[in-house]
Amino acid sequence: MEPRDLRDLVEFSPDGPLHRPVLESGRLWSELVCLDRAQHMGPVSDPDSDAVLTVVAGEVVVQIGRSRKRIGQWSTILVDAGNDVTITNASTAPAVVMIVAAPPPTRRNLPS
Repeated sequence: MEPRDLRDLVEFSPDGPLHRPVLESGRLWSELVCLDRAQHMGPVSDPDSDAVLTVVAGEVVVQIGRSRKRIGQWSTILVDAGNDVTITNASTAPAVVMIVAAPPPTRRNLPS
């Protein structure tokens, strides 16, 4: 068992969101997405994986299919398998979102 300090993974780039792997096994996958102001990720989807998005810092707008919801730090939301999801930083401050998916998404559907 090797703990990770998520703060070590937080980094922002003016060129776009940064994706930092957190933990992965054969049945579970997680990453941090670091969004600077006016950045977004998606739409992405995976036909076989459910995902939980948790805002670690900042505030984002999550669009799942046609539904949109603004959520802030410590809020979490479920994305059912097969749904398109887009995450957009909703403020001028940076935002960090942790994504946990099971089973691990197929590599072709992961954000770049």
